[in-house]
Amino acid sequence: MNLTENDPARPVRLAVRGLSKTYGSGSTANRVLVDITLDVHQGEFICLVGPSGAGKTTLLRCLTSLMPPTSGTVALDGKVLNGPSEHISIVFQEYTRSLLPWMTVEANIALPLQARGMSRKEAVAQVEPLLRSVGLPGTGRKYPWQLSGGMQQRVAIARALITEPEVLVMDEPFASIDAQTRLELEDLTRTLQQERNMTVVLVTHDIDEAVYLADRIVVLSKNPATVQEIVDVGLGDTRDQITTREDHRFAELRSHILGQIRAAQIRGAVRV
Repeated sequence: MNLTENDPARPVRLAVRGLSKTYGSGSTANRVLVDITLDVHQGEFICLVGPSGAGKTTLLRCLTSLMPPTSGTVALDGKVLNGPSEHISIVFQEYTRSLLPWMTVEANIALPLQARGMSRKEAVAQVEPLLRSVGLPGTGRKYPWQLSGGMQQRVAIARALITEPEVLVMDEPFASIDAQTRLELEDLTRTLQQERNMTVVLVTHDIDEAVYLADRIVVLSKNPATVQEIVDVGLGDTRDQITTREDHRFAELRSHILGQIRAAQIRGAVRV
């Protein structure tokens, strides 16, 4: 596999240096992350994969400063983060919990702008163009519970994008959605990422999804998690759900990453 750590053609957007996270202390301490070092470049799509329980979600929380690391740093555009940044948006897996059911779709999407002091009228005016971009024109007056699961997750994506973030972080955003809708949302996410030249970091348990979406895939080890390998996907910017998945390189990448994850599981079991 072709491994890539730095891309001199694109500036580093997120710089992770020596990041570690431990829960508790003393004999009951649980080391989850150890010495994670990683550069994420401007406009890059990164997927994080690894064994179940490896600490992928914990790493995302540290990347977004929702949770402080025990040691190490995360820097956005060269500035170390000491709290949540207005330049980073998050899409969670559980859209039913992240969307407010008593608020309309347009009110949900406009909420981050209002939280920054924009008037409701000004904020709502920005919603409809965004709804069109995620394939939901004319749904602003509906409530989340009136929409399908896939449509609700599109609303969650729109809300994350309304602040025009530099970095979009996604925690298994398609895990609770049916297979056909999942493919549609994968394509939507790649399209939005390319149109907006966003940096995206996405956690997934689905290896096929990681290969299809990512420019690079970060494979984490287990117990505790370190960066086991960084894989350059190299499938180009133009992808589709049929020809890309039929490409022999797709199958080779999937097999290689699956082997790495299984190896990490075995090593983790031996350490336990």
